[in-house]
Amino acid sequence: MSDGGVALPDRIDPEVESLRNEIRKLRKINAALMDRVERSSDLAGNAFSMFETAISLETMVRERTMQLEDALGRLAKANAEIAEAHRSADAARMRLRDAIDSINEGFVLFDAEDRLVLFNEAYLGFWPEIADQIREGMVFDEIVKLAAVHQRPRSALVGPDRWVSDRLARHSVADGGHVQALADGRWVQINELRTSEGGIVGIYTDITEAKAEDARDRARELAERNIVLQSTLDNLSEGVCLFDGEGRIAAWNEALQRLLTLPEDWSTELGSHAAFLAWCRGQLAMEDGGCLDWRGNGVSGDRMQRLVRCGDRSFEVRSKAMEGGGQVIGFTDVTDMLRAQTSLQETAETLERRVTERTGELVAVNRQLAEEVAERREIEAQLMDAKTVAEKANLSKTSFLAAASHDLLQPLNAARLFVAALGDRRLALPTRALVSQTSTALDSVEDLLEALLEISRLDAGAIQPEIADFRLDRLLETLRVEFAPMARSSGLVLEIEAEPVWVRSDVRLLRRILQNFLSNAIRYTQRGSVRLLCATRSDGVRVSVADTGPGIAPDKQGLIFEEFRRFDTRQGGKGLGLAIVRRAGNMLGHAISLESEPGQGSTFSIDLPVGTPAVETAERADGMARDRSMRGLSILIVDNERSIQTGMRTLLEGWGCTVATAGGYDEAAAIFPAGERPDVVLVDYHLNDGETGDVAISRLNTHFGAQVPAIMISADRGEALKALLDARAIALLNKPVKPAQLRSLLRTMMT
Repeated sequence: MSDGGVALPDRIDPEVESLRNEIRKLRKINAALMDRVERSSDLAGNAFSMFETAISLETMVRERTMQLEDALGRLAKANAEIAEAHRSADAARMRLRDAIDSINEGFVLFDAEDRLVLFNEAYLGFWPEIADQIREGMVFDEIVKLAAVHQRPRSALVGPDRWVSDRLARHSVADGGHVQALADGRWVQINELRTSEGGIVGIYTDITEAKAEDARDRARELAERNIVLQSTLDNLSEGVCLFDGEGRIAAWNEALQRLLTLPEDWSTELGSHAAFLAWCRGQLAMEDGGCLDWRGNGVSGDRMQRLVRCGDRSFEVRSKAMEGGGQVIGFTDVTDMLRAQTSLQETAETLERRVTERTGELVAVNRQLAEEVAERREIEAQLMDAKTVAEKANLSKTSFLAAASHDLLQPLNAARLFVAALGDRRLALPTRALVSQTSTALDSVEDLLEALLEISRLDAGAIQPEIADFRLDRLLETLRVEFAPMARSSGLVLEIEAEPVWVRSDVRLLRRILQNFLSNAIRYTQRGSVRLLCATRSDGVRVSVADTGPGIAPDKQGLIFEEFRRFDTRQGGKGLGLAIVRRAGNMLGHAISLESEPGQGSTFSIDLPVGTPAVETAERADGMARDRSMRGLSILIVDNERSIQTGMRTLLEGWGCTVATAGGYDEAAAIFPAGERPDVVLVDYHLNDGETGDVAISRLNTHFGAQVPAIMISADRGEALKALLDARAIALLNKPVKPAQLRSLLRTMMT
């Protein structure tokens, strides 16, 4: 059967064929049995035997008949299934043909022998002259030759045989698409691909509109280029004209018409090179020396340039042959330039005379300048002396700050050591609470003093902030202990919401900023509460201090961060707190903000970057616990302050250490005769008579005859001292010394 060019052979189920063979066998068996019965009746004539045989035959016939009926039933079912399969195949073929006919592109299918199997009406629309001759079963070669005979493709108009061979070659490859122009002006894109059975399927798409749009785009682009070219020519001060290969005017600009005083319709009357040449030589009396002669048929790039006189005007004329024929001629009016050159020449001669006259004057001026130079050199020397004095003053200021730091932190360091030693003793709970609060207050004083000194040193360019990652809730907890008594005494509720978040900042400067926020809030709030809030945001952590105080007017909010600005003198203060906050915030790169309205309270905030969590080691909570690893440890303390010696001895002996103290090298060397030495040496950096700790450690190691572990204690936080001690493998502790840091360092050095 076939429909629409697709042939499908009838298929016979093997089971049906087997049933048919079985039926034929049964029929042969039945005929043989009947023949035997008949022969037995004629020869024997025994009635009983015939009866038995008849019964046996009846049973066999009945069984065979049932088998035959069953086989016929299965045969009928198989025939029905075959009929249903044919109907489904016919329906599928109809749907396939409907789908192919519904598409806009032409569709054609050839089998492995290149015979036409299937096509749609859109395909015939590309070959209207031969549509009635195209039939299923035609080979592709016949269709191509018919198209060439009727000159349907445009290429077949000139060489039909060549087009046929090219088309057959493309068809045999069938690996993609190509574009074909038809004689009626249409363009078709042909895409051919091979099927899995070796046939070829082709899709024919009409791309005439796309080609037309492409042509319009190219024409539009060419027109735009011509407009740009013409605009460029019109903006040139040089007159330009272009003649094509036949000597006709092709392009020009307005400057040409203006320079040569050409008539309005000159392109009509003088549209050829010969007419233009006659106008230039006849009307303008231009002496071009052959520069304007025709060279449009010469070698591309052939160029000539001349200076041409035209009455009282002068032109620079350039003539050049074009590639493919044609000539470009350019005219530049150089009259004013030549006049300027003449004027310049006259001016040069005049200047030469004046130079001679002024040379004498310059000699006198040079003598005067020499005197002025000597005077300036003297002034520069004075400026250098002033700069040297300023630099010495700056160094003196830095030295003063370092000395002030040392002198201020010495008594604070002693107080810290005494409080730490007192905290290690067995005390009553109320007394221990007082010691703890005293320690916290000392921490506050210490951090405040260090922050002020470091900000002052930062102004002098001596230090940089020490940025590190730390837990914010621990800092806020110390602020709670510090400011809770102050808030209670003022009748205020202090709320500090601390979250265990990590931030990245300088812990001392940040503490100073928050101390200023809290102290100002408590000082200026008469009733209500002060709340410190910690909020984690997408860009960091914001710490805010909100109060229920009188608030700040908008016109004064920018002034309160200036030095010595106080708007409520009844509450005390020096007006430096917020000035330090602004300076520290700028130093750390943390944004400081204020939200306030009169009568609604104020909220000061600082934005902190998120820090990286670090692995924390568990610390012993009991301050009275003794570190057994340091029991019996021999420690030499070298410090010129007796209070520091006493405080350090009390602290270390409370840990079970054996302590010796000295004011300098000589006293320390006398304590340890030759052959004896301590386990660890703690040395202050600034000693008496200009002696420094690093020199004392070096001399002690020579005296001991061995390298003894040493710890330097100093209030100097400069990078130079750190580099010096790192190079000599000496540990550094900054004043005031924190007992926990000292104990941890000693434990590390002894392991």
